[in-house]
Amino acid sequence: MKQSLLDKLEKLSLRHEELNALMSTESATLDMDVFTGWTREHAELERIVLNYRDYLKVDHDVLMAKGLLNDPDMNELAKLEILEGEEKKIVLTGLLQKSLLPKDPNDGRNVFLEIRAGAGGDESALFSGDLLRMYYKYAEKNRWVVEMISHNESDLGGYKEVIVKISGDNVYAQLKFESGGHRVQRVPETETQGRVHTSACTVAVLPEADQLKDVEINPSELRIDTYRASGAGGQHINKTDSAIRITHLPTGLVVECQDDRSQHKNKARALSVLAARLNALQTQEHQAKEAATRKTLIGSGDRSERIRTYNFPQGRLTEHRINLTLYKLSQIMEGELDEVISTLLSEHQAELLAIASE
Repeated sequence: MKQSLLDKLEKLSLRHEELNALMSTESATLDMDVFTGWTREHAELERIVLNYRDYLKVDHDVLMAKGLLNDPDMNELAKLEILEGEEKKIVLTGLLQKSLLPKDPNDGRNVFLEIRAGAGGDESALFSGDLLRMYYKYAEKNRWVVEMISHNESDLGGYKEVIVKISGDNVYAQLKFESGGHRVQRVPETETQGRVHTSACTVAVLPEADQLKDVEINPSELRIDTYRASGAGGQHINKTDSAIRITHLPTGLVVECQDDRSQHKNKARALSVLAARLNALQTQEHQAKEAATRKTLIGSGDRSERIRTYNFPQGRLTEHRINLTLYKLSQIMEGELDEVISTLLSEHQAELLAIASE
């Protein structure tokens, strides 16, 4: 392991001991905000420090075993201990390197998931519905909560556009690489000659913004329109101007919400989506500057970038960013996304490690 990494781990170990001492004092809980910060930092360091101590112990054992190589009676045993020790050091080094990678501050946040039909007309809208169902199933497996924010249904079913909010533990960390173009190849139900058609949808995953900290929205820069909601919803929703359309004048971003009977709730939801989009816009501008010097493995996350193909006749899913092909499409469409997402995360970590080593 590089000395620079060992030095950093030693500093973290000392900080861990310092936090233990601070949290043990009688006055530790006088300021609960400070105490909460200590406990959170302590929890984040705990696993790193334990792995670091394990590494130091294994490294010491290997050193002791090397000292026994000249002893004829202990030579074979020493060689075995050295071999096992070096293998453990490789594993622990990998764990420690990953634990020190820069954290995405948005990883723990809830998200707004936006799906829009693209090329392919009605078939694209139907596929939007299929994607939404897939994400609902995946959220259910992770015990996340999904809340419909707005939707625009197509004539034959599915959605021209749909936005949902997904809340739970580490939602953005798991879904952030879903942004991009999703292409489907299959025989539409309306196809009489059995020909395979290709259509596409775009997915955007936006971390929920803290409007007080992340995004400053000037009310004077907003145009807020109310209108009568359309579609199903009963007599009340069709007789009142409960739907909200908010236009952010500087950027031209438009958010509509009509899924609740309360105009106040629709406005609050629309503002939350707008804040998330503005935050994403700021983040993209920042990332664009960094990408000028180096393009990340996973890609820019641009909605128009084709990231994945769902081939139904072959039961195949292809993840283009990492050249991953899986012949288990039916399970994936039922929300079995773990293999795809975990592989994307692993590749991203590998890219970060490569950057760090440079």
